[in-house]
Amino acid sequence: MSRMDVTEKIVATKVAKGLKWADVAAQIGLSKEWVTAGCLGQMQFDDGQAATLAKIFDLTEAETQWLKVVPYKGSLPTQVPTDPLIYRFYELVSVYGTTFKELIHEEFGDGIMSAIDFKMDLQREANPNGDRVSIVMSGKFLPYKTY
Repeated sequence: MSRMDVTEKIVATKVAKGLKWADVAAQIGLSKEWVTAGCLGQMQFDDGQAATLAKIFDLTEAETQWLKVVPYKGSLPTQVPTDPLIYRFYELVSVYGTTFKELIHEEFGDGIMSAIDFKMDLQREANPNGDRVSIVMSGKFLPYKTY
């Protein structure tokens, strides 16, 4: 058994039970974005969070243990994503990455936006021309240090 097997069981159980990630997150007491990332194998849960998820997704003790292991993050199946939705984020970085970099450096100086000290909020934005996806990402700025 592997963490990927547990992820597959979580997703299959979610579908079978008709659950929404926001409802799962509410039971954990964290954001739907973070809990979804964790359930998809990208974050580590503590004992209490893992126990709650075990009840929701009918996980065995062995499967629950995988939720508490530090995961291998950033595990897309291919270097360039082939899923159309994920590819659009790759496209955003390809087209606007240099703009993000330039504007962040202009505002903050030489450094990076953390994906560790990070939060995200994804919402539906009603629009008469077709609903829009609104994603707000906020990461701590980490300046490069001289030595």
